[in-house]
Amino acid sequence: MYQPLAGEIELMVTIAIDAPDVRIRGRKVVGGVSEGEALVTSQTISGWGGVNPMKGEVIESHHELRGVSFANKILVFPGAKGSSGWSGIFHLTRLTGCAPLGMLYNTTTTKAALGAVVLRVPTMTDFDSNPLDLIETGDWVRIDADAGEVQIWKRQAQ
Repeated sequence: MYQPLAGEIELMVTIAIDAPDVRIRGRKVVGGVSEGEALVTSQTISGWGGVNPMKGEVIESHHELRGVSFANKILVFPGAKGSSGWSGIFHLTRLTGCAPLGMLYNTTTTKAALGAVVLRVPTMTDFDSNPLDLIETGDWVRIDADAGEVQIWKRQAQ
């Protein structure tokens, strides 16, 4: 048992953790556990020419996330589009420290799957409920890909 030294104050902290507002189940693409703020788009993402890997920023013309960075976010999107350059661009986001913390997508393609593998972040697909219907930008999301579960805490209205 820890004994405080003379002059030290022993401090106990209790943290209350609220149960998630929503839970969905899915299939692991890349294992692991990650959590963070969600960034959601209803549009597919193009890697080559659609993302600036130095910022983790969507640069695709006419994309609803144009100018927005997915760095250190849980990226929730329908899937990947475009060429096989997707994995190379997303690998560069990892190398520059601008990668998402995790990914949730509906449609598995070789582009999306390989992108997840080179990113090495928890990634899931094939959900029992559509994450695009349940998760909004700003929600707190925890991906436990090994357990096949996504937990969602809805952001508080301000």
